[in-house]
Amino acid sequence: MPPIQIAVCGPRNCTEIDTTNAREVGRLLATAGATVLCGGGSGVMAAVAAGASDTGGLVVGIRPDTDPENACAGLSAVLYTNMGEARNAILVWSADAVIVVGGSWGTLSELALANRRGIPVVTLGGWTILNEAGDPVSSAIEAESPTAAVEAVLTALK
Repeated sequence: MPPIQIAVCGPRNCTEIDTTNAREVGRLLATAGATVLCGGGSGVMAAVAAGASDTGGLVVGIRPDTDPENACAGLSAVLYTNMGEARNAILVWSADAVIVVGGSWGTLSELALANRRGIPVVTLGGWTILNEAGDPVSSAIEAESPTAAVEAVLTALK
């Protein structure tokens, strides 16, 4: 059986807290033996790739373009899709679970796709989804720390 694949999604324009959290999520996932999938760009994607690769983990970047100059450091392999944001679906469909760090419109699409697919989703900051009545919709397990996020996703996969 292949190792579990966890997608870590988050904005390219992120906060320092998101960067720190993503780096630690990558480190913890690599330590747990998970393959890390990400968008392979800047921001959260670069931070999670750095955290995982610095720990000896396998990191696959799924790029929306075909330009190697846009891929971040720390990737073990890169898939150049030339599909723009449609690559978000490839990222989510390739994952056993998703951890969302922070929030942006692209990240929201990945959160929605993962929920639609029915795989475990854990958020560390980012989006709160409301229904038409203004009530919160359960779209993910909410975590307060990188450790809690990784523990939650690994538990959900057991």
